[in-house]
Amino acid sequence: MTSLALIGLLGGLITGISPCVLPVLPVILLSGAQGAHGGDGAPPPSRLRPYLVVAGLVISFTVFTLLGSTLLSLLHLPQDFIRWTGIVLLAAIGVGMIVPRVMEIMERPFLRFQRFGSANPSNGLLLGLVLGAAYVPCAGPVLAAVAVAGSTGRIGADTLVLAISFALGTAVPLLAFALAGRGITERIKAFRTRQRAIRVTAGVVMIGLALALVTNAPAALQRLLPDYTASLQAGTDELLQQGRGEGLGGCVPGADALADCGALPQIDGAVAWLNTPDEAPLSAADREGKVTLVDFFAYSCINCQRNIPGIERLHEAYADSGLQILGVHSPEYAFEKEVDNVRGGVEDLGITYPVAVDSNLVTWTNFDNHYWPAHYLADSTGTLRQVSYGEGGLATTESLIRQLLTEADPGVSLPAPIFTDDAPLATGPRTPELYLGSNRVSAYAGGDLDPGRQALAFPDRLAEDTFALEGTWNVEGQFIEPVDGPGRVRLSYHGKQVNLVVSGEGDLTWTVDGQERTMHVSGVPNGLELVRTEDTRAGVIEITATEGLHLYSFTFG
Repeated sequence: MTSLALIGLLGGLITGISPCVLPVLPVILLSGAQGAHGGDGAPPPSRLRPYLVVAGLVISFTVFTLLGSTLLSLLHLPQDFIRWTGIVLLAAIGVGMIVPRVMEIMERPFLRFQRFGSANPSNGLLLGLVLGAAYVPCAGPVLAAVAVAGSTGRIGADTLVLAISFALGTAVPLLAFALAGRGITERIKAFRTRQRAIRVTAGVVMIGLALALVTNAPAALQRLLPDYTASLQAGTDELLQQGRGEGLGGCVPGADALADCGALPQIDGAVAWLNTPDEAPLSAADREGKVTLVDFFAYSCINCQRNIPGIERLHEAYADSGLQILGVHSPEYAFEKEVDNVRGGVEDLGITYPVAVDSNLVTWTNFDNHYWPAHYLADSTGTLRQVSYGEGGLATTESLIRQLLTEADPGVSLPAPIFTDDAPLATGPRTPELYLGSNRVSAYAGGDLDPGRQALAFPDRLAEDTFALEGTWNVEGQFIEPVDGPGRVRLSYHGKQVNLVVSGEGDLTWTVDGQERTMHVSGVPNGLELVRTEDTRAGVIEITATEGLHLYSFTFG
């Protein structure tokens, strides 16, 4: 138990300093700033406010992670009820910070906690409780173990020790941030004399955070940032998983060679299927004879969001060669059990391969899985051949997929490899994937890009992270193609690498660093590297495509 407590404490400390805290960090800092004395003739909030905010956050998050799903089921409430309630209350507290009378009404149930030397009703406990309900951090190995135990009702002494120690570990850096906010306020006179302005600012920030959580803006920000705590999380993971063996069926996780690890466990118990004909379950006959990659993910998991574009690219490149990718959505939090929420998450992430909605964690349990993301690779006979966990490793995964496809059909014609290294795709700020077909286009400089044949021209200026077209193009749902002669594409991007997914027969011409390059394209959709630099940079690239080519999307490294 002592070792579990130490592992939980370490996991919490790492989470508390990870990019996952960035969305709530302004609120935490401002909550501390409101704990300082002086200002505007009004009595100051309690100096215990930073402690109460952090205590409320870790208590509510821990309780809801452990018991939220069970309580909601008993009360016959939707599984995302807690999160939406938290978001609404967070916005209400923001209004209360701006209009004190609203805050007084909201905190009347908490009067017993207001006897700490302050007449001001804003003592922070309610704010902390609401933050814990509304905020969803990244899941490291410790939090994953707690969340799954809570979701499946398998809460034992080990789980409680992990949950409590994780909460305490997370509280330490969060409290340090809150006290830092108070310290800044106390040392700078302008802050001490403008407590009313600080409260209003805090209210605006809270309303902004509530709106951001509704639109999943924090997740988009976190996807762009490298996870500087990834190696620390991996170390915690190794400690937590000691004693579980070398891997499922003896597979060594992350191995770069194929092994024989027994039969692939069953994928069953799904409450719904997505991206299948009429959303019907995939049968054994549908999967028979195919190389299979099973990808466990949760749509709010930042690590999964970073990794899924690479999995989607594998699907697009190798589906016609005999690869079957199956996504298994296993929920990390209660709101991820709602099928409509999962459907929206799958659409937002651009997943087109079949997804089993494993809301009751049946398949998760069959695989004895413990990770988001996790990948299980099986050959065409249904034998598990490799296991890998976490972000990255896509070059190795692709290499093993190619070996298994060749084993299954020695005469198969495979496209050129997509990935050149195993580094995670997200290595810093970069342009998100840009889709060119009308079904999913979102960054066309001219606004909407309607289906059909049309003559287009470049705009006078091109905004960042957008593309424009010139010439006559036929726009389809998934791709665009030049007609009546070559077509030109102008792209504004940010990143180290630019790739174009293209198929058909024809030539691509583009200029990089003053040098014109031409590549002949022939065959199925494939990702072609157009630009690679050592450092992240912003740039504009123009591409000329001849007739006969289908252009699908740009991806960036």
